[in-house]
Amino acid sequence: MHRRPLDLTLYLVTDTRMCGGPAEVAATAVAAVEGGVTLVQVRDPHADDREFTSLARGVTTALAGSGVPVLLNDRVHLVAETGAHGAHVGQHDLDVRAARELLGPDLLLGLSCQSVAHVDAVDELLEEDPQMLDYLGIGPVWEQATKPDAAQPGGIERLVDLGARTPLPCVAIGGIDVHRIGLVARSGVAGAAVVSAICTSPHPTLSAHRLRQAWEENR
Repeated sequence: MHRRPLDLTLYLVTDTRMCGGPAEVAATAVAAVEGGVTLVQVRDPHADDREFTSLARGVTTALAGSGVPVLLNDRVHLVAETGAHGAHVGQHDLDVRAARELLGPDLLLGLSCQSVAHVDAVDELLEEDPQMLDYLGIGPVWEQATKPDAAQPGGIERLVDLGARTPLPCVAIGGIDVHRIGLVARSGVAGAAVVSAICTSPHPTLSAHRLRQAWEENR
C-alpha cells in the first residue's frame, strides 16, 4: 500500500450534530464529494471509540472507490480498523512521531498549526523524516463556531505568513464559506477546509459545488 494522492483543494471536516446525527454523516460526505470535495476528515470529539469506529466505517465504506481519501481526526489507533487512509492530529493530540509510527509509512498524516512556533517545529520533524507529515492545517483564519477551544483567528495575513514558512502543502480552516473561499484561494495555500458551510447545508452537493467553483475562479 502507498499513500493516496493528496488533493487538498476542498477539504470537508464532518460534524455529526451539524449533519443531523450519526446516520447522516456518510450521506453528507457522499453528497459533498459529488459536489467537488477532494478530502474528508471524520471528526467527532464527543463519540467514544465504539461510536466513532461505526461512524468512520460508514464514511470509508460509502466513499470506497471514489478516489477521495478519508482521514480520522485524532483517533490514530482506529485508522486500520476503520479502513481510513490516515489521520489528522492537533497540537494537543497524539505526538506526531508516535502517530507516524502507528500509521506506518504508507498512510496520510496532517497536523494543525496555529502559530509561527508550531510551523517552525515542523522543520525539525521533517529533518528526522521528510515523509513524517503530508500537509499542515492552518487556522483558524476567521471566527468559527465548531471548536470552542480554538485559537484566536489570525486572518489572511497569518495564513500567508505561516504557509510561506513550510515546504509542506497547507490547508486553511476556520470560518471559510462561499464568500470567503476566494480570499483563501488567492493566498497561495493548497486548499480550504470547511465544516458548517457543508454540514449545515440542506443541499451538500450544491454547497460543495459552489465552494469548489469559487475556489477555481479565484485560484
